[in-house]
Amino acid sequence: VQLQASGGGLVQAGGSLRLSCAASGRTFSNYGMGWFRQAPGKEREFVAAINWSGGRTRYADSVKGRFTISRDNAKNTVYLQMNSLKPEDTAVYYCATAPLEIATMTRSLYDYWGQGTQVTVSS
Repeated sequence: VQLQASGGGLVQAGGSLRLSCAASGRTFSNYGMGWFRQAPGKEREFVAAINWSGGRTRYADSVKGRFTISRDNAKNTVYLQMNSLKPEDTAVYYCATAPLEIATMTRSLYDYWGQGTQVTVSS
């Protein structure tokens, strides 16, 4: 299984970015996907998750109302639309896939991870 994340960059506070994660090697449409992030000196934390169909999503409280996770099963891709970005959103963002249909917040349930994409929000 391979996950390729892209779309990170440098943006000013209040701006937007859209991350993409292209998956291969597993029947993408059968499994839940998630986004996590890790800031320097901090543990990797949950950001958002989506179930196999896209009909169920979950978000960390810190991003609710600002971030939207979605997926296109025809393109084997999951997205993270990030709006109203804040300096505290600065981190490396990782996509991951879990061998489950559900949208899960539990990091240990994800078995494959992408390489990460850097998001930097300047104040």
